[in-house]
Amino acid sequence: MKNSSQIRRYIEGILQSCRLAVLATEAHGQPHASLIAITPVQGFRQLIFSTYRNTRKFENILNNGRIAVLIQGEDKDNLNPQKGFALTAYGRAQEIGISELEEAVHAHLERHPNLVNMLNSENIVIIRIKVEAYQVVRGIDDVIWWPVVDSEN
Repeated sequence: MKNSSQIRRYIEGILQSCRLAVLATEAHGQPHASLIAITPVQGFRQLIFSTYRNTRKFENILNNGRIAVLIQGEDKDNLNPQKGFALTAYGRAQEIGISELEEAVHAHLERHPNLVNMLNSENIVIIRIKVEAYQVVRGIDDVIWWPVVDSEN
């Protein structure tokens, strides 16, 4: 991947095909990792996920909204079928406000219909991650940092 548009297409492809990720949060110096179901929003600029209010991940986000989201998989387009990738999104997480909640729930439910019971719970919260940068790793010597603010519209 040589240019910004190739990197963007690669990231968007991963986000469209991968449905699960690992969320990394932190509180009081203690890291915490959680498996989450992700839904990309605005192409690659935002990710949303749902969680219950009484979880450590939600408490950590309230105390420190800085997060990382790791998506791992295998490159399907590569000639070497054993070549894997890791895509990490870095950014800030915050609860989606009431004015945007219905649209976010609909988008998340469309991508993850198996979460219908969870999304109908009164104790649920939808979190938006505003991605600031991505790190694409396709090998020990193949690492690309891609700031979202410098990306194409």
